[in-house]
Amino acid sequence: MESSAAENCNDVNNNESSSQSQTSTCMQKFRLYETRSNFYMIGRDKSRTYWRVLKIDRLDPTELNIREDSTSYTEGECFELLRRIHEGNKSTGGLKFVTVCYGIVGFIKFLGPYYMLLITKRRQIGAICGHNVYAVSKCEMIPLPNSTVNSSLADSKNENRYKKLLCTVDLTKNFFFSYSYHVMCSLQENLYNSEPDQVAYETMFVWNEFLTRGIRNHLQNTLWTVALVYGFFKQATLSVSGRDFKLTLIARRSRHYAGTRYLKRGVDEKGRVANDVETEQIVFEDVPDGLPTQITSIVQNRGSIPLFWSQETSRLNIKPDIILSKKDQNYEATRLHFENLVERYGKPIIILNLIKTQEKKPRESILRQEFANAIDFINKDLSKENQLRFLHWDLHKHSRGKATNVLLFLGKMAAYVLTLTGFFYCRVTSALRPEECMAWPYSENIGDGDMSPTKYCNNVNEDANRLEGNYSGDNNVANGNHSVKPPTIQSGVLRTNCIDCLDRTNVAQYAYGLAALGHQLHALGIKDTTEIDLDDPLADELMDLYERMGDTLAHQYGGSAAHHKIFSERRGQWRAATQSQEFFRTLQRYYSNAYMDAEKQDAINVFLGQFQPQPGKPALWELDSDQHYRGRNGLTIVDEDGRSLFKRSFSDGNILRQTGSPMSATNDKQEKFTNSTMPDRSQGGSNGLSDSSPEISTCESDISYSRCTPSMPRRQLFGDMQRDHCLETDHIFFYEHGDAFNCSNFVDLDWLSSSGNSCEDEPFERSSVLTSSPVAGLSSENVVNGILGETTPSSSEYGSSMKAADRN
Repeated sequence: MESSAAENCNDVNNNESSSQSQTSTCMQKFRLYETRSNFYMIGRDKSRTYWRVLKIDRLDPTELNIREDSTSYTEGECFELLRRIHEGNKSTGGLKFVTVCYGIVGFIKFLGPYYMLLITKRRQIGAICGHNVYAVSKCEMIPLPNSTVNSSLADSKNENRYKKLLCTVDLTKNFFFSYSYHVMCSLQENLYNSEPDQVAYETMFVWNEFLTRGIRNHLQNTLWTVALVYGFFKQATLSVSGRDFKLTLIARRSRHYAGTRYLKRGVDEKGRVANDVETEQIVFEDVPDGLPTQITSIVQNRGSIPLFWSQETSRLNIKPDIILSKKDQNYEATRLHFENLVERYGKPIIILNLIKTQEKKPRESILRQEFANAIDFINKDLSKENQLRFLHWDLHKHSRGKATNVLLFLGKMAAYVLTLTGFFYCRVTSALRPEECMAWPYSENIGDGDMSPTKYCNNVNEDANRLEGNYSGDNNVANGNHSVKPPTIQSGVLRTNCIDCLDRTNVAQYAYGLAALGHQLHALGIKDTTEIDLDDPLADELMDLYERMGDTLAHQYGGSAAHHKIFSERRGQWRAATQSQEFFRTLQRYYSNAYMDAEKQDAINVFLGQFQPQPGKPALWELDSDQHYRGRNGLTIVDEDGRSLFKRSFSDGNILRQTGSPMSATNDKQEKFTNSTMPDRSQGGSNGLSDSSPEISTCESDISYSRCTPSMPRRQLFGDMQRDHCLETDHIFFYEHGDAFNCSNFVDLDWLSSSGNSCEDEPFERSSVLTSSPVAGLSSENVVNGILGETTPSSSEYGSSMKAADRN
């Protein structure tokens, strides 16, 4: 039995407020000890001044019993407590050291006892303004009960198989975390809309939300756990004209509707799509400690086409047929998806759809037409300023030409999209707080109000304009002489997709990242212009980063590295070698999809808690493939409150508010896109699904749109030139040369694709451009040069050889 002194570690009153300590301190290193009846975990902060004790019961194999000592100890007091625990348990073996660890990943139970997952080795992979980011180097799974009380099921055949299945989720590959920075959130969210730790764990990008749910509910804090994000993290030091800067590329994979290529396609009933990945590009300069830092970021999104569609895994067919379901006549799931994007990123939502438009045997083109129908159907109920912007562009068709032409087109499109969404820029102190705090709403002052991206974008722009008279100097930060510019935020997002959202999507995301990088470096004062030439070494370095990210994301979802035909051509690689490499990757992806993905999907479902084994019920591997789960016997799916659910697809809680019936009023549908409040997690998704879909010809429909951000008048952005480049009619625009399959409702494709100089003969209102633009650091000259091209033609510059088509 434990001594009374040992029990006191749970009962000592702490005069200091525990919650106050927790908000200012994070523990980063832990030591695990065991007695016959308990585990004791000792945690401390980085400075070794803050020590806490956690007690985990080992006698009840079926329940998770955890108690936290509310006392904050010194190092000496903590080790004196451990000595007393050892003395009190000498008769049963005393206190034994188990392992050093760096955080609890979570607890899990299969058919027998609970297991504790620990990070036992870590490595630093980067830092964001002094906040270290780590990857997992080694982890261990430790059963909680001691051998004398071990359950009879602990060593059963199925129990061991579940343990092996869970271990196939390799936490040492592409999982990352931070103790002091919410790496599951964007930089903009961290600074101006930061969530409490408990809420942050429930976001869509924390993959161990289920595993940590038990301990978080017991303790009502996250001091002992780490939030694991799955995807990609790479930080590199790059240089322009002798000035170094840090570029961080982050990809966050959603845990909702997560899985492998052919087993997770399209959308589920709650609007969550497969292969949903948020990509963030952060740029800043390292400065001495204590000085404010300028920092900037841009976020983009990729995700499966938000329709009900699937492909059957086939060992005989390397390209299985695409099956399009007609169950959602009113595109309610599609609508839910885009409502969630508005809630996450604000408006506008800009869709870049890269799938094929013409095929000998229709496959992708089936989805192309249906996706266009869905967008048209949703847009009909929305006002112009709230409508979805889209660009359908067959990248595969256009990639048959020069890779440079593809990247020029995408780069020019990306530069224009940046004028619609803006990007995030501000100055922060070493504590990662905005220096000009009066222009921004802190999270603790937000309360229950609407602080969605769209709303606080408008608030901040108003404050920035008011403060503009207090800022002085030019836009350069040369020689350490930092000139202060008003902060800006991103409102809206570019959402890119192809079929798998891997290969073509990664090319488009690189083009967008390159266009954004030019503006980011200009905002930091590192570059005088907003353009980065495709032949610039910086463009090649960024391509390497995006290529590595593409390979990583492709391995996770598709089973092989990504196809890099366009990147390889840009590097001048031998065509035969490129074709051989692409063929090998196709075979590798086929083998993985046909033979490996079923077990991989099972492991993901167990890790995320989508399937929870129960004694006496069929095992996971005895059920049909994940694609066909319908809540059959033995399948237990639970929501975030532990209630049993039986749904078409594995999903673990609502990220969207409940909608009305498919025939709900138009103003209700419009209100969901207009209001950007955070989603109600307690309500379910729409059930308004039917067995047929409407036949709507998108290409013949009138679609309205709005090209400019709410805080900027159109004429202020483009002056008189808008009559040629900004689409003032309410029609969809196609190529003039008879291509009725590539179309957009927000940008003129003839202008994007034309050659010639677009600026030489066009008048501009230079003096009135962008005085309050949400794009950091953009002057009128920058808009002309960066978005619409320069007067000197160059085949390697975005938009420099483009000329608008005459639309008289």
